[in-house]
Amino acid sequence: MEEKTSTARVALKYGVVASVVIMVYSTIINVAGLSQNKILSSLSFVFMVVAIVLAMKDFRQQNKGFMSYGEGLGLGSLLSAIMGLLSSAFTMFYIQFIDNTLLSSGMDQVREDMERRGMDDSQIDQAMELSQKFMSPGVVFVMGVLGYLIMGFIVSLIIAAIIRREKPVFE
Repeated sequence: MEEKTSTARVALKYGVVASVVIMVYSTIINVAGLSQNKILSSLSFVFMVVAIVLAMKDFRQQNKGFMSYGEGLGLGSLLSAIMGLLSSAFTMFYIQFIDNTLLSSGMDQVREDMERRGMDDSQIDQAMELSQKFMSPGVVFVMGVLGYLIMGFIVSLIIAAIIRREKPVFE
């Protein structure tokens, strides 16, 4: 009997590669001072989508052209979890040891956005106080992992439906 390719092995391979790409990209964005640019920051989402597509195609190819919907969904979700853990850990490392002003500059940007929207000082202070609670290292890490996991799950639902190819029942 032939050995079937493991979704965990493929997810680990592509999750690590995509995480490294995201780490390098985010470092470049941060060093260039463009971390507040929402369009450039959201490109890491594109990297995740590409990694999920490539991983599912690789898995399907290694399994003689077949991949069930459940295998694809599991593969994409596991890949997203790996990306979330590694990328969030890198972000925490970056904030703690390389650029500890990153969170404060983000908070300054949030304050400027609220002032631009015409909020009064008491509302801004209240919102900033609440935002400060969510900017602790532990919360940032957990939110990063959950963000990747939820987005990866949703993307995997769609991509697995497109890429799947069920093995014929009588084969």
